[in-house]
Amino acid sequence: MRKEEEMIWLRVEKLVKLGWLLAVSGQVWPGCQEALKTGFYSSSCPNAESIGCDGSVLIDAASAERKALPNLGLRGFQVIDDAKSQLEATCPGVVSCADILALAARDAVDLSGGSSWGVPTGRRDGRISLSSDASTLPSPSDSVAIQRQKFAAKGLNDHDLVTLVGAHTIGHTDCLFFRYRLYNFTATGNADPSINQAFLSQLQSLCPKDRDGSKRVDLDKDSPLKFDVSFFKNVRDGNGILESDQRLWGDASTRRIVDKYAGNVRGLLGFRFDFEFRKAMIKMSSIEVKTGTQGEIRKICSKFN
Repeated sequence: MRKEEEMIWLRVEKLVKLGWLLAVSGQVWPGCQEALKTGFYSSSCPNAESIGCDGSVLIDAASAERKALPNLGLRGFQVIDDAKSQLEATCPGVVSCADILALAARDAVDLSGGSSWGVPTGRRDGRISLSSDASTLPSPSDSVAIQRQKFAAKGLNDHDLVTLVGAHTIGHTDCLFFRYRLYNFTATGNADPSINQAFLSQLQSLCPKDRDGSKRVDLDKDSPLKFDVSFFKNVRDGNGILESDQRLWGDASTRRIVDKYAGNVRGLLGFRFDFEFRKAMIKMSSIEVKTGTQGEIRKICSKFN
């Protein structure tokens, strides 16, 4: 792969992760969704989408949300800052960082082979960003019960959970977040028995015991640069990287949904996931949005005004 292509795919991965973390950090406010609409900037900044929740994950401060452990693997904030700079030059003080992030996540999925969708916009940026807020985010070691509880607290059901976790079809994670599964799972001295034995040896070679935990490993071993359904096939076959991902196969409710995406249904497999994913993303991106006169429109995404 050429260096230019590698940079494009790295940008895709970063944008999807940023979009996911922004969207799941908050509570559901049903009334706010009605204030969002597609084409919100059609008059105030007509080229907003071609140029380029509340954006709390973008704030760069010692106690900010992006400094919390679940967010330490996030990269690509500069991508959002660059988009904001271009928009400020064209439409100063109009387009929020929260909307830039929502639009960028959509474009990233599109660039990686998934489908596009109309993003409801009109969000404003929040004025508070706390690392403690990241405790509501899913953890790599969460059981399905805990994942279900966290998603349900935001108005998201099991179908939303499995569909949105399917974003792990692209991107990477650090050995730090799953190496415990390979050597001393639950203090037994053995590996996690849910890992496919053939895959276990591959993971152990990628993440040796007591070595640097910052090495990055693909979340989807088969097609990490393509937005497709291979992630679900990996979970079905015991090849999930994160414990939280693999646990989806051990729960009766989430297993049925994983199997639906992993199974070949009249050749419409990819289309079904694409369709369901964009619906779930629109639903998720309406979580705790600020609209109207709430919050602010940041001049720089990494700083409050």
